[in-house]
Amino acid sequence: MSNYRRCYVPGGSYFFTVVTERRAKILGNDLAMDLLRAAFQDCFQRWPPFRVDAMVMLHDHMHAIWMLPPDDADYPKRWAAIKKHFTQSWLALGGSEKPRSSSRIAHRRRGVWQRYYAEHTLRDERDYQRHFDYIHYNPIKHGLVESPRDWPYSTFHR
Repeated sequence: MSNYRRCYVPGGSYFFTVVTERRAKILGNDLAMDLLRAAFQDCFQRWPPFRVDAMVMLHDHMHAIWMLPPDDADYPKRWAAIKKHFTQSWLALGGSEKPRSSSRIAHRRRGVWQRYYAEHTLRDERDYQRHFDYIHYNPIKHGLVESPRDWPYSTFHR
């Protein structure tokens, strides 16, 4: 992981995969949706808002496509804020977390989200469309529903 380099394109479109710690099944429910929505709203108030073009929340991970504002490529601070806000709200409501190592405790990291997330800078319209479709068909891929319209935790309904 130490050789991984992220790509920063101001005003760019990005595909993300964010996973819960040890794939804990804490997402994909109404409470998680409400907490995630509040975390995004908090982020929109703190920094120039970005556009969420597509998103799906499954039980242990989520995918999203964001388009950042012109002259802004700082998606890491936004993900950090969203994950922090969600975690604090989740734990305040009695949500569970995975056991934490001494290193996690020393670095003040909770056991709700994996530390890293996957990011892919979308290169062109074809790349964008492929990831857009992937997001909405992800619940089918995981055997949760037979049609994207049947999964309630997705932007497919927009």
